[in-house]
Amino acid sequence: MKFSIILAVTCSLFCQTILAQKKNESYQLHINRATSPITVDGLVEEAAWQAAEVATNFWMVLPMDTSRARVRTDVRMAYDDHNIYLSAICYHGYVEGPYMVESLRRDWAFVKNDNFIFFMDTFDDQTNGFTFGTNAAGAQWDGLLYEGGKANLSWDNKWHSVVKNYADRYVLELAIPFKTIRYKKGITRWGINFSRQDLKTTEKSSWTPIQRQFPTASLALTGVLIWDQPPPQPGPNISIIPYALTGITRDYQNNTPTSSRFDAGLDAKVAVTSSLNLDLTVNPDFSQVDVDQQVTNLDRYELFFPEKRQFFLENGDQFTNFGYATIRPFFSRRIGLGGVPIRFGARLSGKLNKDWRMGVMDMQTGKVDDTGLPAQNFAVVALQRRIFARSNIGLMFVNKESLSYQPEANKPLYSRYNRNFGLEYNLASANNLWTGKALYVKSFSPDQSGEDAVYAGNLQYTSRRWLISGQVESVGKNYTAEAGYVPRRGYQRGMTTLGYTFLPTGSSVLNHGPLLTSTYFFDPAWKQSDNESVLSYAITFRSRSVFTAWVATDYVRLLQPFDPTNTGRETLATGTEHYWTAWGTDFDSKPQSVFTYGFSSRYGGYYDNGTRLNLTADLGYRIQPYVSLAASLSYNDIRLPQPWGRTTFWLVSPRFDLTLTNTLYLTTFVQYNEQQKNMNVNARIQWRYKPASDFFLVYTDNYLPNSAQIGQDVPGFFSVKNRALVLKWTYWWNL
Repeated sequence: MKFSIILAVTCSLFCQTILAQKKNESYQLHINRATSPITVDGLVEEAAWQAAEVATNFWMVLPMDTSRARVRTDVRMAYDDHNIYLSAICYHGYVEGPYMVESLRRDWAFVKNDNFIFFMDTFDDQTNGFTFGTNAAGAQWDGLLYEGGKANLSWDNKWHSVVKNYADRYVLELAIPFKTIRYKKGITRWGINFSRQDLKTTEKSSWTPIQRQFPTASLALTGVLIWDQPPPQPGPNISIIPYALTGITRDYQNNTPTSSRFDAGLDAKVAVTSSLNLDLTVNPDFSQVDVDQQVTNLDRYELFFPEKRQFFLENGDQFTNFGYATIRPFFSRRIGLGGVPIRFGARLSGKLNKDWRMGVMDMQTGKVDDTGLPAQNFAVVALQRRIFARSNIGLMFVNKESLSYQPEANKPLYSRYNRNFGLEYNLASANNLWTGKALYVKSFSPDQSGEDAVYAGNLQYTSRRWLISGQVESVGKNYTAEAGYVPRRGYQRGMTTLGYTFLPTGSSVLNHGPLLTSTYFFDPAWKQSDNESVLSYAITFRSRSVFTAWVATDYVRLLQPFDPTNTGRETLATGTEHYWTAWGTDFDSKPQSVFTYGFSSRYGGYYDNGTRLNLTADLGYRIQPYVSLAASLSYNDIRLPQPWGRTTFWLVSPRFDLTLTNTLYLTTFVQYNEQQKNMNVNARIQWRYKPASDFFLVYTDNYLPNSAQIGQDVPGFFSVKNRALVLKWTYWWNL
């Protein structure tokens, strides 16, 4: 019944979805085989570039989306047997001054850099693709596109680029090996679009016209790249990526002596076809991955931290984006974190043809003697079928199984298996205005049946002025996803959002408008347990600075005991009811300054008639293009009746990035979390000595406040908890 209602709502858009044509079909760029060799040097003097067709006369997206861009950009493309080539001449605008960039660090923040990026829909399916580009100083950007235009920038692969700066322009030239991307054999039409941001003029532009409410990465709004003949097949495409690692660690908390380690492992990529890839890994190690950014946790449920490990990223959206943000039957971070070793793994993923997409993954972890955790196997199968213009139906099966498990006395108990089977329909209209989802998932666990399923659905309409959406969820109290992320179970949820945007002309204000969101939770007996309604008003200035003010009302009926400070102290009783009202503000400064800042505030009620004040600040300063300094500060002041009284938390996170070149980086990230009573220092040197091949030197230190003395002291403030130094080498070898 629930699922049929959800499906009926989404299917009501059938006619619009199936009949609509690609909006920007008339924007076509022809790509021909290069008439001369091309050297990637930023000079674009080769005869091949003079013969190539030019994409120019871009459209403005911001600050207005109704006229041509005033900042000129010329783009050309060509290819040979091995590479796709692109050159972009980005002329300076009518506002004088140096280009604006954060640093030479890879995968920079789009809004803080003068940049050129482009998007390739290599199956012309308007759903998945690739993005490449650079900022004005030459720092690279690459990522995977999924769900019609979202970018995963953690993906990293082999390609080459050079940027040269002149008085009136900067010139980008790049080469992308056919072996780096995935595409359909024999196809002669790709979706393509180019995006340019010039912060001095606050102009964002696109080759094809795109309304301002959509990102320029929207694959539904790309033009067409027409090949003079089908792209050449890359031939044998096998990459071997070995690594070697050595390091020393010392655990002062448990008073263990310094220990050394040496590890080696191997990743491999095998292109089964030009669109289907087999990834293999043996004894992987991810010690060089960026540490998670900590937060002050005052939530009753588990927090989400994104996956950053390279092996899980290519085509990872098909696995990890099945479901909703808080209903994920599979979440790859469940595999191999917390000291659990990954022994080996394999993943076959990609396109079978234009309409069918598949992913199969199998990962094997080792046992952990200290906790009694057995060796476990994680198997995932995902299948997706495109229907209509951009919609699809997806199927997923997840199996987590403990191998040869025998429970041990005085150690935690683990389940023998947990399985999930899910089916979803993803709606995406051809004109990009309508999106939605209908979802059904069922779990299977030993000695558990009934109330173990999920039903959910949503529908959203996004136009230039209106944002209207509704969502419903029902999660059974016995539903379990041990290999997924489902922080809350046993509830029904309804959420509605209504927003309107005013678009003034001839004003310092770019747009402004209200947004109302209301969310209700009900327990399995359909008695209300939570409600939050938030009314906000946002003002975006032509300079790109943004100011938002909001007011919210909350109601919570606790379904389990909860410590409102999340510090392991006394708890509020199950069944107690709590009401409060709060208000807040947010401000982010214009991104085109070397000094950027943002402030937010929150003040109002809290649990048990208490109050909570939260103040945060984000500061950034850059010495272009080599140094980026940033700091985040958060202060919480919680006042409750006894036994809690007054509780304060500081969270301070300074970060220092030194980028000597676009292949040599030094990053130091310090995080002091008063709630967790921990200070973490993470310093990393990365040298990319060849494309996708690196040396890493990583230093990690954790400290405790001196009130909890452990070992050696840092004078006046902290005591050492643990310390590690790791040196890692990787090499990307194409066979």
